[in-house]
Amino acid sequence: MRAIRRFTVRPVLPEILKPLGDLALNLRWCWHADTQELFESIDPTLWESCDHDPVTLLSQVSPERLEKLTKDRKFVKNLQLIRADLDDYLTGELWYQQYAAENSDAPKAIGYFSPEFGITEVLPQYSGGLGILAGDHLKSASDLGVPIIGVGLLYRQGYFRQSLNGAGWQQERYPLIDPNELPLTLLHDDDGPVRIELPLDGRTLHAQVWVAQVGRVPLLLMDSDVEANSGPERETTDRLYGGGTDHRLAQELLLGVGGVRAIRQYCRITGNEAPDVFHTNEGHAGFLGLERIREYMEQGLAFDAALERTRAGTVFTTHTPVPAGIDRFPKELIAHQFSSFGQLPIERLLALGSEDYEGGDDSKFNMAVMGLRLGQRANGVSQLHGEVSREMFHGLWSAFDTSEVPISSITNGVHHQTWVHHGLLQLLETATGDRDSVVDGYDWSGLDRVDASTIWAMKRQMRIDLISMTRRRLAASTKTRGLAGSPDWVNNVLNPDIVTFGFARRVPSYKRLTLMLRHPERLKALLTHPDRPIQIVIAGKSHPADEGGKALIQQMVQFADAEDVRERIVFLPDYDISMAKPLYPGCDVWMNNPLRPYEACGTSGMKAALNGAANLSIRDGWWDEWFDPAYGWEIPSAEGVDDPEYRDDLEARALYDIIENEIVPRFYDVDSDGLPQRWIQMIRDTVAGLGPKVLASRMVRDYVTQLYTPAAASSAEIDETPGGAEALAEWKRRVRDAWPKVTVDHVESLAGDAVEVGAKIHVSALVRLGDLTPDDIEVQLVTGLVDSDDQLHATRVNPFPAGVDQPGGLRRYEGWVNARRAGSIGYTVRVVPYHRELANVAEMGLAALPADQPTPPTA
Repeated sequence: MRAIRRFTVRPVLPEILKPLGDLALNLRWCWHADTQELFESIDPTLWESCDHDPVTLLSQVSPERLEKLTKDRKFVKNLQLIRADLDDYLTGELWYQQYAAENSDAPKAIGYFSPEFGITEVLPQYSGGLGILAGDHLKSASDLGVPIIGVGLLYRQGYFRQSLNGAGWQQERYPLIDPNELPLTLLHDDDGPVRIELPLDGRTLHAQVWVAQVGRVPLLLMDSDVEANSGPERETTDRLYGGGTDHRLAQELLLGVGGVRAIRQYCRITGNEAPDVFHTNEGHAGFLGLERIREYMEQGLAFDAALERTRAGTVFTTHTPVPAGIDRFPKELIAHQFSSFGQLPIERLLALGSEDYEGGDDSKFNMAVMGLRLGQRANGVSQLHGEVSREMFHGLWSAFDTSEVPISSITNGVHHQTWVHHGLLQLLETATGDRDSVVDGYDWSGLDRVDASTIWAMKRQMRIDLISMTRRRLAASTKTRGLAGSPDWVNNVLNPDIVTFGFARRVPSYKRLTLMLRHPERLKALLTHPDRPIQIVIAGKSHPADEGGKALIQQMVQFADAEDVRERIVFLPDYDISMAKPLYPGCDVWMNNPLRPYEACGTSGMKAALNGAANLSIRDGWWDEWFDPAYGWEIPSAEGVDDPEYRDDLEARALYDIIENEIVPRFYDVDSDGLPQRWIQMIRDTVAGLGPKVLASRMVRDYVTQLYTPAAASSAEIDETPGGAEALAEWKRRVRDAWPKVTVDHVESLAGDAVEVGAKIHVSALVRLGDLTPDDIEVQLVTGLVDSDDQLHATRVNPFPAGVDQPGGLRRYEGWVNARRAGSIGYTVRVVPYHRELANVAEMGLAALPADQPTPPTA
């Protein structure tokens, strides 16, 4: 018989063991080794069978075992110490408390919105890099004491679980998730479970709110599977990235609009500070800005003033380097959905996401474009990605040089306590912070004081752990696929004394999973070399709708199935956090070969590097800015080659050459003690050199200092100034209306066409301001290198001193160009709006330039 309903019976813990329940419901356990060891000691066998899930462990442990633990003095004492340690962690003064004491502009709270969060495998609400990044952001914010409130959705089927059929084709399944079996609590007030509501296609969407406590950080997860919904509304939060256009829109409405409402309810109930900064992590959450505008308009502000108040406190992060990765909806669908959304004028709302620029599709509503227009501050996730993003969105600021597009960069990082092997962390841990290399309690140059044999033995143990996990998963996979004779050869897969490569990520075409198969015979020769072989562990999921990605996986699986290589190359299905944790430490080399520049950041290589693995990568994402031969190898990128087949061929050959001629000799060349000293030095250099850079704590500090605090300051200024939002909105309207009459009428220089290095070139300009005042604008002298088309590059901007009125409504400005270097140096003069509440010179997208540019002098 089939049950018509199920419910979870929570265990009743003995009074002395009740702290176990508190520890299980705070997800700090997933990165706190002592807490994990405490749960393991309850029942090691059950801990393994529960996949290291404390909630499941406590629900299944026998009453007899619990009773025995109450009499175990050592266990009870350890429990009390760990519970006290959690209390200290949750209430102590951390980095942010000191920062806020010294910086009055620091935000009171930050709302961090993301469609997915990868905190732990026990909470399967993530698909890949975006979710893992968001999870690491929350963990590090907790470790630093940053007052973040996370906001996401609770997907009842999560992301899909991956398996393979006999032919190596990806299979998907969606197991149902019961929130009552997860480390979550339902948000209640005195009247019962809290419900939020929002309009959805003429109906009402209801959702309840679950809270995951991530250390000090609450994560609010909205769930539409409630009885008040019927039909498609109930299925809104069924699957991560599932369904068609209407379904995706419904999810993003709940995330953005519903998320703001969930935060309001949470802060009302708990008394927490309401956020003064809202962080939109990718465009999926962009509708949060519309909800905040609606709130301000309900308070009596006009649309333009409400927009300015919203923009001031909003940060937008873009994670995609390709337009195809951005959510875009038909405008008519957006218009229909928001036709009665408070007092928002629909034409103004549609304009926020309009691709009304050269090359755009004006029939589409672009979520990233809306994010950029609603966020006064925006960033990409690596230095290179910032450059790519400024180019990709240049159309929004076409009057400015690409370098001036207001999208900055904060390079992603990874949470070291989650991803670094526990044994390595113990070697790096230090009680003092008196060295420059000490960051967050770990001395990243600490391996310099560890002898080579200890490092090499530890790395070999990491490989053994990876091999054990690989054989266990491969045995299960081959059984599922129905492959004959699998136990005989699976037990011989991989070898702890062979140089081990890792490759694991999502499988879109640009990441080129199969580039290593470009010349299969050459790869086979590397895998099966009699004296110096290599071995490779591969994992990755393709989106269920991506048939091309599935075909790449099948090609890889079928290659790895061949009897002559299957003990040296493995594809493991169902890549997730639990697989990743032993994978990164167990690899000696981490491979990454995307088509440059389509990798926004690529944090998997960071996790591997923190575990002493060298990177073998195209210089894309984070590797472009932090590559050093001491940390690994650069695969040359053939970006100038137009033929994609020839480009792949060139880059694959370079990949093989590096492995054969550089990596293999360095790994296998050993001294008289059998130690590869050059390789061990690379481990030391990689951990010491990259450790402090790739930490998520560094990333979160950067967000706090470079984006959150300026956003909070802007928000406070505009909120606390009487009529501030209205005045700013009116000033912008006046400037836009008057801008067509702003002109640079004449520019002249007393220098000839050629000057010497060190000379100062006098430049003057006559500017017509029309209906604007000198206080409304800034006249700038822009200098830089010029190319054959007279385009300026590597520009420098210097404001002119205050101008002098001239007859005929003109104003004269004068300045100097310093000829600091030889070559073709150019300049121009431009007028831009100026207001102290503008975050950057390009914010309004307005600039007046001379109609006829002067010929640049040659220095």
